[in-house]
Amino acid sequence: MKYLSSLKNEDLAGKICLLRIDFNIEKAELAGAKNHPRLALVLPTIKFLIKNGAKVIILSHRGRPLEKSKIKNQKSKLQFKIQKELSLRPFVKILSSLLKKPVHFIDFKNGFNALEISKIIARNSIFLLENLRYFEGEEKNDKNFAKRLASLGDFFVNDAFSVSHRANASVAAITEFLPSYAGFQLEKEIKNLSIAIKKPLVVILGGAKISDKIGLLKNFMAEADYFLIGGGMAHNFLLAQGLPIGNSIFEEKTIGFAKKMLKNRKVILPADYVIKDRKILDIGPKTLEKYSEIIKNVKTIIWNGPMGYFENPKFAKGSEEIAKAIMANKKAFSIIGGGETVELMSNVKCQKSKVFLSTGGGAMLEYLAGKKMPGIEALNK
Repeated sequence: MKYLSSLKNEDLAGKICLLRIDFNIEKAELAGAKNHPRLALVLPTIKFLIKNGAKVIILSHRGRPLEKSKIKNQKSKLQFKIQKELSLRPFVKILSSLLKKPVHFIDFKNGFNALEISKIIARNSIFLLENLRYFEGEEKNDKNFAKRLASLGDFFVNDAFSVSHRANASVAAITEFLPSYAGFQLEKEIKNLSIAIKKPLVVILGGAKISDKIGLLKNFMAEADYFLIGGGMAHNFLLAQGLPIGNSIFEEKTIGFAKKMLKNRKVILPADYVIKDRKILDIGPKTLEKYSEIIKNVKTIIWNGPMGYFENPKFAKGSEEIAKAIMANKKAFSIIGGGETVELMSNVKCQKSKVFLSTGGGAMLEYLAGKKMPGIEALNK
């Protein structure tokens, strides 16, 4: 794999870079988007490119535009979908403020007209292309669409780890048409997630679902010393034991898997819970004490998913205390992933040098589960 960090001024000056990043940020999060990890962690890549004389065309998606919004564009012979609430336009002001440079927006009012877009690019330095998922060719990893994108630039940089587990045109197929590199953040993701595991290892898993974490559970079954379970995941284990969960969330299709996991002594479940209105909303004080004691004595920590309904401050204690316990272990190397989990860690006041915050939730889980990721496989080729 080639890394952007290996390039010098003479390799970049006067060139146009197509930079794939991830602005898939909810409308509710836009107010604080300046501090969002997905923006903050990609800034070094953008600044490096600009400093070394390259022009930058930022590529991203946002949400899943509705199929019923399709429009046929005869010029580009591509289907594209327009949905204003999923536009990337709000990020122009945010990026301009962060970079202290003007960022120019390119929409698709006239479809995808490479010639017209090239004329716009000739006049400025930093650009943001409208939501790529307005075109169905993006999610289909369509080579024709990828080739049209590639025609806008001289080289491609992927700095969107959180999308690299998707076979999308702007992540995978585009690498067939341009010299391609991993950006600074993607390089960090690969190197940190590939680090040698030091034992004892604890894997902390929360959030609403087991299904998206099954691969990680299986892949680390031999290496992990402990699996600490919380959040909605724990409810599936309760059901697997025939215990009631009231009105709490659960995944019926994973109960069989939970039953098998119960036989493994490495899987440690909450000893008590915080309950309101017949819903389990957080782990209790006995569980916190037990989990914190385990975290204190390990050398590697992997955490994905909050311990409860942390959006409500009344039920955030379990997640916050786990974050503090991780920070308190100065000897362990910690890998933290998933938007909610990274947010939790960012809010913890105490600092720890050996902690890596991954920009990927599902992508981190798939990488650690040993699955092949289309975006990374494309760069390796």
